Amino acid sequence: MTRRYAAFLVCAVASLAAHAATIDAVIGPNAIVVKVDGQARVHTLEGKPVLYCGLEAFLGWSARLLGAQIDPGVEAGPVVTLGGKAVPIATLFVREGWLRPPALNDAAQEALAERRGGWACAPKTEPFAQMGSRVDPKITAGIAMNESSYRGRPWPWTLNVAGRGMFFSTREEAYAAINRLLANQRCDFDVGLMQVNWCYHGKRFTSPWEALAPATNIRVAEDILTENLQRSGSAMKAVAWYHSANPERGGPYFSRFMKHVAQFQ
Repeated sequence: MTRRYAAFLVCAVASLAAHAATIDAVIGPNAIVVKVDGQARVHTLEGKPVLYCGLEAFLGWSARLLGAQIDPGVEAGPVVTLGGKAVPIATLFVREGWLRPPALNDAAQEALAERRGGWACAPKTEPFAQMGSRVDPKITAGIAMNESSYRGRPWPWTLNVAGRGMFFSTREEAYAAINRLLANQRCDFDVGLMQVNWCYHGKRFTSPWEALAPATNIRVAEDILTENLQRSGSAMKAVAWYHSANPERGGPYFSRFMKHVAQFQ
């Protein structure tokens, strides 16, 4: 009986191996070739390739996927197993910055704001063009360079607490820091890419977590700029007032902003 059971297991494993699907080739961020039982099939992924760094850069990154086991038939699309963990391959490409999904979910926003993968070679204004809607992306990008610049680029997981800049590696770390501040009855801090002040504008967000979402942070900044423009009638004042309506503070702020804008392509 034991020998029969062992033989059965061997046959079952062999059968599974014979029918296992693997990644045979990666054509681009929205197309892969899956091989099952010697038959190759192209699977397309929804979204737009992010190839600012070129196709070769993506193919070099994706070489690690060749031969990986994949389940091509699930509702979420092909699911690849890497390091013992299963992840939809489209989610992987979005998270690593090589695929822009039709809707910019959290993973896509984070990849874009952190300039992962193909986004690394995009213009500095691109995150603001992708996630903004009502203000010229050069304006929001210039303000972000004033507000949250870290190693030469705006950084989404930034806080400024009573004048002290704090840069975190992840959204989760920044969120934990905000919760500690709120637990201590503090509101004198700025949040995210656009450094939106919590005391003045915290009510514009549904939660601190949402305040850190790059697209939401940019949208609120656009609201503030639009209101400044309506109040002042001046585009220059709208930008300066984003920092301060006091000319002694707003003037130098606007000058720094213009230097950043002049460097954008």
